[in-house]
Amino acid sequence: MSGTAGPAGDGRWYDADAGPLVRPYAVTGGRTEPGPHGVRFDLIALVAVEAGAAAGTLPGPEHEALLRLCRAGTQSVAELAADADLPVGVVRVLLGDLLEAGHVRVGRPVPPARLPEMRILREVIEGLRAL
Repeated sequence: MSGTAGPAGDGRWYDADAGPLVRPYAVTGGRTEPGPHGVRFDLIALVAVEAGAAAGTLPGPEHEALLRLCRAGTQSVAELAADADLPVGVVRVLLGDLLEAGHVRVGRPVPPARLPEMRILREVIEGLRAL
């Protein structure tokens, strides 16, 4: 990526392909943590739109973009970051805003300690095959 100063030295930075660049801290207003409650979003946490979430009432275009991506279907935090072309840290902060405003719900991944053991799964498969 080659950045150059804007026309007439106005101080704005440009990328030849992307146009004006906006730094991640500008998108989040300088925040690095999602919301006042410090919610932690795992990369595999699933995000879905809440019923009745109205577009146009969000603070920024990045919030709108994430909400639009979630409307297409439930997505993980990692997928949202990739599809929105934003760093994961920025997406986590923006998702915190959306969660607090009641626009999205987040499904937490199941901790490995709560997953069934492989032995039990094999016994179930063997039992089904015996039928």
